[in-house]
Amino acid sequence: MAGERLEQALARYRKRYGRAGRGERSLVLDEFCGLTGYHRKYAIGLLNRMDEVPGSRRRRGPTYSPQAVRVLEAIWKAADYPWSERLKALLPLWLPWARRQVRGCTPEVEAQLARMSARQMDRRLADRKRKLKRRIYGRTKPGSLLKHHIPIKTDNWDVSEPGYCEIDLVSHSGPCASGEFIHSLNVTDIHTGWCETRAIMGKGERGVVEALDEIRRALPFPLRAIDSDNGSEFINHHLVRYCKKHRIQFTRGRPYNKDDNAHIEQKNWTHVRRLFGWERYDTRDQLDAMNALYRGDLRRMMNLFQPCVKLIRKERIGSRLRRLYGPAQTPLDRLCQSPCATPAATRLLEQRKGIDPFALSSAIEEQLRQIENKRRTQKSAA
Repeated sequence: MAGERLEQALARYRKRYGRAGRGERSLVLDEFCGLTGYHRKYAIGLLNRMDEVPGSRRRRGPTYSPQAVRVLEAIWKAADYPWSERLKALLPLWLPWARRQVRGCTPEVEAQLARMSARQMDRRLADRKRKLKRRIYGRTKPGSLLKHHIPIKTDNWDVSEPGYCEIDLVSHSGPCASGEFIHSLNVTDIHTGWCETRAIMGKGERGVVEALDEIRRALPFPLRAIDSDNGSEFINHHLVRYCKKHRIQFTRGRPYNKDDNAHIEQKNWTHVRRLFGWERYDTRDQLDAMNALYRGDLRRMMNLFQPCVKLIRKERIGSRLRRLYGPAQTPLDRLCQSPCATPAATRLLEQRKGIDPFALSSAIEEQLRQIENKRRTQKSAA
């Protein structure tokens, strides 16, 4: 009843307010505000709008259907949970295959996903993101040999062509670093974001050089320079001679300054830790299985189907540092747009058209499951 009386009173005051002259309107407004207790600005808005009842705010209906959110979640999960800017960039590559792999991916759903902004994707996936966990871990020892022969790189490479890479080792020692165990050698290109990884037993000098040489031959562009930390696995005669032989510039970061190798530190997380965690891997079977994954399906997934962002510049605004990033692109797309694009990049671009990323994701999950089963079986047997 109170609502009906309010509507009737509001209708009467709207008629009086609409018919009143300029001076009389102020009196009507004073009377209405005294009766209702409304602020004058809010009361003016109510009296000017002929169809709105106080307290009944018009709300916009849902723009994206629950089915569109379910398809988005399926793609997000198959792509290994990329953040929103990367998820938005990979949709054009994944949606054609989602029509076959994801139930309910209709043209209407595709149109909704194409309109959805990266910020809206964050909102829709917020509840699911809270369930994901994250840890940070590392184990290396500094090397003391040949430091005066390897120059320190104190600035960032401002490069416009591929071939300038950062390298690092990721240990798979588990909670105990005794004995010999597997390491993952990561090589990341600064310009394109292209990443190659190989597993080696231990971190001996020769094993590192052999893995780096295999990666150099597998890269779809020439390796021009490498930058490492100060670990003894890199600061040694073998790697220095190898770089001189193949005319590769060799620099190192400052001790205890991980920001000097920020690109590779990020890839250590996305390309190694998120896959294998912090468990111990120390057998030949595990080494072979990890390398099969690194050389095959994981290499294609990360470089052909997973977009990454690239820092364009930094701006100082008072005490704050603002970072500006370019649009997210896959390493292959960024490589093909480079003036130094190679025939190998063109071949990979053609191969990508026939690769189903959902099948690739399932194959990666199956290989990881087999590696984990082997680890558990061997651990229980020991």
